[in-house]
Amino acid sequence: MIEIYHNPRCRKSREALQLLESRNLAHNVVLYLENIPSKIELAKIIEKLGVKPIELVRTQEAIWKTEYKGKTLSDNDILLAMMKHPKLIERPIIIKGEKAIVGRPAEKILTLF
Repeated sequence: MIEIYHNPRCRKSREALQLLESRNLAHNVVLYLENIPSKIELAKIIEKLGVKPIELVRTQEAIWKTEYKGKTLSDNDILLAMMKHPKLIERPIIIKGEKAIVGRPAEKILTLF
């Protein structure tokens, strides 16, 4: 089953969801702003993406700039920041089995198949 960590207010996230639906790919939508991933879930996603935690952060968000930018943060600190402010999590994230990708642009999703 494919999972998409989705923010309905985000155009790129909506495009990714539309791509999955247009290809009739069975998927589960995770509204991560409402169902905030745990630290363990975030760590698993990051592992599947093959990135460092900071690479999953939307560093242009105002909350990042005011509360975190310029500070020395551990990976754990970054995970905690994403849990406290899920808006900081890059989106959309598409997971298929042990692989994941940030679907920006949406066509990148197709590399999972």
